[in-house]
Amino acid sequence: MPVFKRRIDDALSQRQTQGLTRKLNCLASANHVQFRAEDQSFINFSSNDYLGLASDKSLGKAWQHGIDLYGNGSAASPLVTGFSVAHQELESALCEWLGFERAILFSSGFSANQALLFSLLEKGDLLLQDKLNHASLMEAGMLSPATMKRFKHNDIRSLQMMLKENALVVTEGVFSMDGDLSPLRDIQATCQSKAWLMVDDAHGIGVLGSEGRGSCQHAGIKPDVLVVTFGKAFGLSGAAILCDSQVGDYLTQFARHHVYSTAIPPSQAHALAHAVGMLRTEQWRRDKLAELQNAYRAACGPLPGYVETQTPIKPFIIGDSAKSLDVAQQLKRQGHWVTAIRPPTVAKNTARLRFTLTTNHTVDDVKALGQSLTRLLEGME
Repeated sequence: MPVFKRRIDDALSQRQTQGLTRKLNCLASANHVQFRAEDQSFINFSSNDYLGLASDKSLGKAWQHGIDLYGNGSAASPLVTGFSVAHQELESALCEWLGFERAILFSSGFSANQALLFSLLEKGDLLLQDKLNHASLMEAGMLSPATMKRFKHNDIRSLQMMLKENALVVTEGVFSMDGDLSPLRDIQATCQSKAWLMVDDAHGIGVLGSEGRGSCQHAGIKPDVLVVTFGKAFGLSGAAILCDSQVGDYLTQFARHHVYSTAIPPSQAHALAHAVGMLRTEQWRRDKLAELQNAYRAACGPLPGYVETQTPIKPFIIGDSAKSLDVAQQLKRQGHWVTAIRPPTVAKNTARLRFTLTTNHTVDDVKALGQSLTRLLEGME
């Protein structure tokens, strides 16, 4: 048997034995808060569409208008002919909103994170990452020529003990599996002149801060480099690295994911610029999230496994992987689409349900989820 075939068989068998097999779910209209699958109606509590823009009609019309203006695709990488007026307008909108000189665009947050770490770091550099950073950051750090160390999650003392001159410190603003905030003010104070601070704010941008400017504005800091992604609160896809003009010029020369990838469609860039305006001006969406979070706290707060967060990400700790799958399946039978998160995505014995709230939920949706979860957990005692 060829080595690749045997390796694949062994890996899949081991994953199945561990009860950790993943599978794709082909769903229609799952970017809506309510959808149907397998002849059943579900309320979606697994989406990252925090502000409800993924199905917003005005944003859809903006994308359609972008197609009318610019056609379908960009047809080339940014340094060939793929950088258009629409891309320039998106960059300007992001910079004016977030207070940076440049915004370098990418097709995904994964690409943006890898591009920055790969192009910036050299052999002998020190990269310090929060232990719970996203896989894109961890993989980029491991593959980079730098020496990577992981400090304890949100632990300033741990960071201080590792910090040396000329280090790059990387953290998320909001952690995707725990929904908690990074202590950004303390981290920046620790870095001072010793290190650069890079913040990946995929889950904070649009949700936190004045005009939705994100975790950094919420904490009252400005990092050296900020990564924002467009697949969550923006309701679309793609990402940008916000930085000063010199770093922007450097990335234009050396960020291979930017230089050698086809640019995002200009119609998409046009829609994203429209989304920036919506995030800035439609405060009612964040106000609605606050109302839903209060409803969730009232419904689920008394239950064992409840975790308090300031964000729409609501982890509910089950512990055992098999039990978390079972609870998720039973909730689905009652019409709540819920995802069980298990190792290796989270640490061993911390399997959980990851509930996410969006502006398109109702208070009654959240109350019904809490009632179903309460009945299930009481029945398992």
